Amino acid sequence: MAAASSPNPFSTKWKASRRCRLNYHPVASTIRASQTIDDENKFYKELGMFSLRKKIEDSVLRAEMLAPMALELEEARCVKQEEIIHQYSLWDDLTKSNEILVKLADSAKMVDALKDLKFKAEEAKLITELAEMDAISYGLFKQAYAASVDVSKFLDKYEISKLLKEPYDMEGACIIIESGSEGIYSEIWAEQLVRMYTRWAEKQGYGGRVVEKCLSKNGGIKSATIEFETKYAYGYLSGERGVHRMTRSSLNGCLLPEAGLAAVDVMPLFLESAPDLIIDDKDLMISLPPCCEQEQGPLEPAVHIHHIPTGLKVQSTGERSRFANKIKALNRLKSKLLIILKDQGISNVTDIKRDDITNIQQLEIRRYVFHPNKLVQDVKTGIQLPDLNAVLNGNIGPLIGAHINIRHT
Repeated sequence: MAAASSPNPFSTKWKASRRCRLNYHPVASTIRASQTIDDENKFYKELGMFSLRKKIEDSVLRAEMLAPMALELEEARCVKQEEIIHQYSLWDDLTKSNEILVKLADSAKMVDALKDLKFKAEEAKLITELAEMDAISYGLFKQAYAASVDVSKFLDKYEISKLLKEPYDMEGACIIIESGSEGIYSEIWAEQLVRMYTRWAEKQGYGGRVVEKCLSKNGGIKSATIEFETKYAYGYLSGERGVHRMTRSSLNGCLLPEAGLAAVDVMPLFLESAPDLIIDDKDLMISLPPCCEQEQGPLEPAVHIHHIPTGLKVQSTGERSRFANKIKALNRLKSKLLIILKDQGISNVTDIKRDDITNIQQLEIRRYVFHPNKLVQDVKTGIQLPDLNAVLNGNIGPLIGAHINIRHT
């Protein structure tokens, strides 16, 4: 009996081991889990630092390769303009003199910008080296990255600007967006495009402003006009002309998709002077239609102009007087006619072939797919972008760049 009542050595050790596991195992597990999380955080932080460093180094290397050549080119151009001024009597031809002085000012401005770019690249490189010495300082890397982003943006603009050599590429731009006839979806879609272009302008530091907007009773817009009073705006945006189509699957699972269409027209906005083009008054039909309801209320002095030989129609509603709206509408008509003259390779308005005028209502330029996969498809260039939201938020640089490049291919 005494032997039976004595404790079992194995049972005692098992119970002690069990108590040990119950009391200490969770703590050890927590420590190991914490170490694993710390290791992962350290790994991702180092990976992020490596990626950040690589992007900075790429931007600096690009600047070191391109900036000296670009600076040499622009300085030579500036010297050439100064020589022309010394050889030319500025009082003989004021128009020619003004053109020379504008080119000189542009060259001098570009030289200063490239010198500043060189400084920013050196700054980013120096900050990166300081960050390495400071045992990988995230704050310093962030500062260097911001400087390198400015360098990359400037080089992108500079490279593209060298491709913009066609007539009127250096001018500002006027964009007119009109909703299709499909109803509420087209009207809402047209308003979305207005936001896309104004956000693009904000990101570029351009002076883009909505000067006219005709509201729809359904909550969207029937039309809107945006003016970009910045050099090269027309060169950048001329490829946006055409129909922009939105497709979105219906929420109720219907096979028929929700769709919206909006036509985008782009014309030069002449910054230095009014377009030089003579139009015969007898070819114009000027009417004073009732203005649609706008954001700030109805404006009375709307002017509509119909150019009878070509069938072109323009209007202006954003000015405070009928005379000012007439002048602006005439300038828009002249801008359209100048583009047609360039496209058809002629110099006289009377030689325009009406049947050869491109109808932007029939020119599909881009598709924005919302479902099942979010996708932006550019019809002309074939480029596809998967980040639909980024594009609608104004990140249309790749699409613009593709259009500019295809013009020079």
